[in-house]
Amino acid sequence: MTGRQPETRPRPAWPRWAPPPALAGFVVLLAAVFALSYGVGSAAGPVAPGLHRTGSDAGSGGGTGDMGGMGGTHPGSGR
Repeated sequence: MTGRQPETRPRPAWPRWAPPPALAGFVVLLAAVFALSYGVGSAAGPVAPGLHRTGSDAGSGGGTGDMGGMGGTHPGSGR
C-alpha cells in the first residue's frame, strides 16, 4: 500500500441521463414544422367558406343505428 487516497472525479452539474442531441434536434424541428403549418393554415383561412349546416339531423351521428326497412331479419339467426 502506498497510502494514497483514490482519485475522486468531480460530478457533472447536469443529470446523468440527457436526451441525445439528435432527439432534441428532431423535437425542435417537429415543433417548428407544426408552427409553420399552423401559420400557413391561419393565413389561408377556412377551407370551404360557403359551406353551412343544413337544418336536418342527417349525418349528425346521433342516430341509434336502426336501419329502417330491414324487416324480417333477426340478429343472431345464423342464416
